[in-house]
Amino acid sequence: MNDTTTTALPQREIGTSGIRASLFSLGSWHTYDRMDFGDATAMLREAVDRGVNLFDVGVYTGPGMPPAFTDVIFGAMVRAAGLRRHEWLLSSKLWLEAFGADGFRPQLENALIRVGAEHADLVILGDLRRDDLELRDLVLDLASLSEAGLIRAWGVNNWSASTIQQLIDISAAEGVAGPQIAQLKYSVSRRSIPDGEPFARLWEQGLTLQASDCLEGGVLAGKVNGDRQIGRDPGGIRERIIDDVPAFVALAESLGVTAAQLGIAFTLTHPALTTTLFGASGVAQLRANLDAAALVDRVGPAELRTLVAPFWADRDVVDPEGP
Repeated sequence: MNDTTTTALPQREIGTSGIRASLFSLGSWHTYDRMDFGDATAMLREAVDRGVNLFDVGVYTGPGMPPAFTDVIFGAMVRAAGLRRHEWLLSSKLWLEAFGADGFRPQLENALIRVGAEHADLVILGDLRRDDLELRDLVLDLASLSEAGLIRAWGVNNWSASTIQQLIDISAAEGVAGPQIAQLKYSVSRRSIPDGEPFARLWEQGLTLQASDCLEGGVLAGKVNGDRQIGRDPGGIRERIIDDVPAFVALAESLGVTAAQLGIAFTLTHPALTTTLFGASGVAQLRANLDAAALVDRVGPAELRTLVAPFWADRDVVDPEGP
């Protein structure tokens, strides 16, 4: 850990699960297989020392896809950093494309073997792109995984508000735990869905938010000509976001922070937020990202939201109901 005196990150509950996650969570999206192993291990140790306890670790490969090992490397990092299991929470991805007669269990067990863990504290269901699935089947399968001790809570990634409401209603009718968290794109540019009325009704019922893609794949950090893989572009607004970058960087500089810190800090102003997910490829970047929380304390949530309002690119463009 660095020599600077730091305050441990606050923790917030994942939905109503009783599981408390750190204000920031660290992602693994094709990251660790691009890093020096020693540097990656040092970054992990620093993250835990600073209070990060939730790690999003997915299997980002499958049949017909190139092999990927970032999750396997993460498991080795955990061992090399000397972490004990109670010090960290595992968030694993489950893909609907692979849901079949045996449910999610085969892919979950494979994911756990690759990481070297006996259970996932949280699983996030990937994008819903199939129309041949019964939501009740998903709910009951997840309940069976929980009963078997393989998961503790579950949520969804970029699902519509109405579909999540169906999951909540089915879970209540079946007497089992429902979705606890929604992982949604949330940034100064993409706000219409997490800030909209359809999701506001879900937040009122106890669902909480995991903000993801808060820097638009690095674009909002000023990396407009990078070669990184960037996610989908709902509303076709990415060119507008790129055009906004110079003004956004200038605002960040006027506040004495980097554009990345300003973008991350904004996500912390959402009232239903549990945790903001970001990736980091070095200790310096990790420290800078974690320090973004100080900006909210200094400026205040309301004022910060006012300052970044001009960069809301998907306002009146994307349906707040979600995909």
